[in-house]
Amino acid sequence: MNDDSLQRILQLLADGQFHSGQELGEILNLSRTAVWKQLQKLEGLGISLESIKGKGYRLPDGLDLLNAGYIESQLSPDASKLLRELDIHTVIDSTNNYVMQQAMNHENGYVYLAEQQTAGKGRRGRHWISPFGKNIYLSLLWNFNGAAALEGLSLAVGVVIAEALGQLGIAGIQLKWPNDVLWRQRKLAGILLEMTGDPAGLCQVVVGIGINVSMPKSSALAIDQPWVDVETIQTETNLDREVSRNDLVATLLSHLLPLLHHYADQKFIAYRERWESLNIFADQTVELHTAKSVVTGRMLGVDASGALRLRTEEGETLFHGGEVSLRGAP
Repeated sequence: MNDDSLQRILQLLADGQFHSGQELGEILNLSRTAVWKQLQKLEGLGISLESIKGKGYRLPDGLDLLNAGYIESQLSPDASKLLRELDIHTVIDSTNNYVMQQAMNHENGYVYLAEQQTAGKGRRGRHWISPFGKNIYLSLLWNFNGAAALEGLSLAVGVVIAEALGQLGIAGIQLKWPNDVLWRQRKLAGILLEMTGDPAGLCQVVVGIGINVSMPKSSALAIDQPWVDVETIQTETNLDREVSRNDLVATLLSHLLPLLHHYADQKFIAYRERWESLNIFADQTVELHTAKSVVTGRMLGVDASGALRLRTEEGETLFHGGEVSLRGAP
């Protein structure tokens, strides 16, 4: 699916206008039959292709394809210095899987994006719905000296996602411990951190981020929780600025790369107050589901390492790690 001809056809059709088979063949230096075979692949990607005799082919809604050159041109000066490589593929099983497999071959600041994932991953083995060309599926590689340096990192990443969205005019973002980004009680984005290497020495961390931008309703049927996308937020808030996926990626990386660069020195304490200000369950009674039990308590916030603080019948208790998920209690 990642062959050059398919990518070039997508780029030509992205404008939403009609293009004849002859025109496509001449531009791509392909026969009409070869063009037709490439167009047939679009159906497998879930892309709606319109064909009218005498006019040609078009994608009725067009496509907002990712563009590495544009993204790099929009980075902040600090982020631009920290970016080592920006790799964009058409279809992959999972951006996190790919970067984990390639971790030893890349330096800090390697960013991998895909137009579609066939096996996108959420927390605790959940499937992350990843339709073609509609959302953000991003993984970023960074090296750390020991797993202890990662304490609270997923929470800090949530903070900079919220701040990047705010910079683009999307207000009202809240965070749910440990790694969900929400808007009006609906999930907008998720974070998945995975590590390889030596937990006591040099280790490679992959920061995976999925953001719903323009989720097709047909794809959303498989989502088992309240969700929202950037497009819906723009409509519900009458936001007059259209946020493209490329602008969103550039703004996100402008916040995320400096965070990772300084995190080993700054640690989560530098982000704790900002996280607390975005805590969706602050001072509320909640249920905490662990692998073994359900704990009810009042949300007190997080400690300096990012651990969850709950006031239970036994007093204040701390909860760590990715084996827990938070649900609002009735």
